[in-house]
Amino acid sequence: MESGYVIEFIENQKILCAVILEIKKQRLRLLTENNREITISHNRLSHQETGTLKLSNGRDSLVSSLKKIASYRNSLIHNIDIKELWDVLYEEDEWIDLTTMTEFCFSKNPSSDEKAAVMRAFFANKIYFKFNQDKFFPNSEETVKQILSQIKEQKHKELIITQASEWLKKVLTDSDTKSPDNFEKILEILKSYYIFDNDSPHAKAGKEILAKAGLNASDELFSLFVKLGLWKEDENIDLLRFEIQTDFSQKVINYTKNFLPPHINSPDTPKRRDLTDIDIITIDGESTLDFDDAISIEEKDNTFIIGIHITDIGHFIKKGDIIDHHALEQASSIYLPDLTINMLPKVFSENFCSLKKNKTRPAISIFAKLNYFADILDFEIVPSIIKIKQQLTYNDVDNNIDKRSDLSNLLHLAKQFREKRLDAEAMQISLPELHIDISNTNEISITKTTREKPGRLLISEIMIMANWLMAKFLSNNNMPAIFRSQPPPKERLFKRDKGTIFQNWMQRKLLSRAIVSSRPEHHAGLGVNAYVTATSPIRKYSDLVTQRQIRAVFNYEKPYSKIEINQIIQKLPYPQSIAAKAQYSRNRYFILKYLEKKSGSTTQAIIINQRKNFHIVLLCEYMLECKLSLPSGTTIEPGDLVSVTIQHVNARKDILSIYL
Repeated sequence: MESGYVIEFIENQKILCAVILEIKKQRLRLLTENNREITISHNRLSHQETGTLKLSNGRDSLVSSLKKIASYRNSLIHNIDIKELWDVLYEEDEWIDLTTMTEFCFSKNPSSDEKAAVMRAFFANKIYFKFNQDKFFPNSEETVKQILSQIKEQKHKELIITQASEWLKKVLTDSDTKSPDNFEKILEILKSYYIFDNDSPHAKAGKEILAKAGLNASDELFSLFVKLGLWKEDENIDLLRFEIQTDFSQKVINYTKNFLPPHINSPDTPKRRDLTDIDIITIDGESTLDFDDAISIEEKDNTFIIGIHITDIGHFIKKGDIIDHHALEQASSIYLPDLTINMLPKVFSENFCSLKKNKTRPAISIFAKLNYFADILDFEIVPSIIKIKQQLTYNDVDNNIDKRSDLSNLLHLAKQFREKRLDAEAMQISLPELHIDISNTNEISITKTTREKPGRLLISEIMIMANWLMAKFLSNNNMPAIFRSQPPPKERLFKRDKGTIFQNWMQRKLLSRAIVSSRPEHHAGLGVNAYVTATSPIRKYSDLVTQRQIRAVFNYEKPYSKIEINQIIQKLPYPQSIAAKAQYSRNRYFILKYLEKKSGSTTQAIIINQRKNFHIVLLCEYMLECKLSLPSGTTIEPGDLVSVTIQHVNARKDILSIYL
């Protein structure tokens, strides 16, 4: 091989003709049929020719000759039937050299052009043979079937991409929006790409469709889906992204239709204590429909007996049944401003299991005997039968706290109990709570309430007391459960409950991670030596599991083993984290949507911390963090209160910009 030789090489999945202009060691300087000079290594040659061209003929003449050679070789391909060759040779279990393969296609002593034509034909059609330089090996029947199936699938994908891009162009210009062929598949690709972006299995196809349709970003797809009536303006993409089911399966629905609640006092279980004559009340939010806890108080011999009564879910839902399985998979109810996704079907959460007024219900009752200073003198836990006498809201309690001795006594004991927890170095985080309401006309209203109001404080502290006592009860009975503990905070920013909003906000970031295990340990954050959560079994699966362990102490059912408890502990974090993310994201979306109409208005913000080119601030009215860029020369410190103006908000894109 020397200068003037005609060779072939592969570039961009094409075989090109070229003539060698110069050889330096293993590097070849070539002039290609495309009139380009390139340098390649010797091992990139796909075929070495015996033909030559006179380099003295000039560049234009050389290029013309190369094009004629390439054209002639391409014309010879029509004489090559690769499928027919494979039909004859596929059982041959050996490599076939180029000369032999060319003789099968043409004649004895094949020419260089014929050999090159064979190389080109087999390079273009890789279905039936694999090749290596100048050798060919027939693929098996199974391999050929797989390749043909892949080609068919690829052509179908290309067709869908073409159809989708053309359809998008028409929709964007408001011309004919008739649904194309493969419409459902097109929607699947586009929705998946919008929801999961590069993590979508259809990311590549989605990008190609948008590029061909002239769309710059997947954001434009959302408006398109709204325009077509496929999604609502406030479509909750997180439900799709996290694959959160908003409806119960048909199996669950069928089960609930045929469900008959068992009798409260069954002959094969221990008898419950009848508490239906006690004045028991519920205290919840105004929109609550699933009442799972209630309280009572009795004053006797200079002591108080507080009763905390938890609906007995285990009486209705048995381990391993279809409702239990669904509840375990979901882990908790999900409360969004515009939607509630119940852990249990409504026939359970709002009917059979709900502590509704004047309805007899099975319960687990915790009785705590306290003195005036909220010292626990004694306590007991009993399976019970209860009947709610009153259903109060937090506002009812706030408005009547000074008019009713039962409520004022409960509040006094709750405050005293908190003081004892603070004495034990509990970490009291006190931050305002936002309530987002969506009206029937989609109007958003946001109210900020304090958790320190009588009704909320009373319930919060008494439920902490109940959970602590249930943890002690389980521990005393050597019963494994889903116990919660927490190491001390990494740093304390304030004493007891005296912190500012800034200190409380920052203190929350310094709390140690909570620990969940099957054995009791100290909970520094709450200031108690053992803790479980069992007061919300309608809404949290972990509470239902713990309640079942209490039932097991009374021989109402077989307890979970320690291994089973640990298995549940391992399974719950993922669905719980998904629920938390969905709730946080949806609340943030509606706060931002509310702020879209507040552009130009001012609000107060606290400087949280400083980054390299901006500050992080907390909008006090909305308990929302965002970035703030400062004019040069402005000096502010963390904890400073500043007035900011809302500049631009886009809830769908999660954009909030403000300026000082």
